[in-house]
Amino acid sequence: MEKFIEVTMYRSRWLLAPIYLGLSLAVLALAIKFFQELIHLLLHVTALKEADMILVVLSMIDIAMVGGLLVMVMMSGYENFVSQLNISEEEEKLSWLGKMDSSSLKAKIAASIVAISSIHLLKVFMAAQTIPNDKLLWYVVIHLTFVASAFAMGFLDTITKK
Repeated sequence: MEKFIEVTMYRSRWLLAPIYLGLSLAVLALAIKFFQELIHLLLHVTALKEADMILVVLSMIDIAMVGGLLVMVMMSGYENFVSQLNISEEEEKLSWLGKMDSSSLKAKIAASIVAISSIHLLKVFMAAQTIPNDKLLWYVVIHLTFVASAFAMGFLDTITKK
């Protein structure tokens, strides 16, 4: 009975594989949204005010960063929790592939969330004249919470490694 439970638990990791595959569809959705924004920018570049154009570009940067985060989570998560990726020698291999354990993945995710939050905060500040001060304060507080959380996770990780 114990062997059956252990084997079942070990093999159940494969239930994560379709979830990681589903993240690739989310990357596809982000790519579609990115090109939608790019086409919008190119078609209206002469009519857009500088601040509006910067907001569109910041949105595109945000989409790119979230896409990179998804790829990192998808591939590292699969390798850490399901199975090693078998990539042929002819295929270009990402330098970080196979080197990111769950601890470093958490740190990268936290850093990415801080960067994404920074872009959102910058977008909010670009439109600060239309946003009430109390909402601006909450945006800053939430961003600083992400920063503090990322710092705390890194600090705790450093302590546990020693």
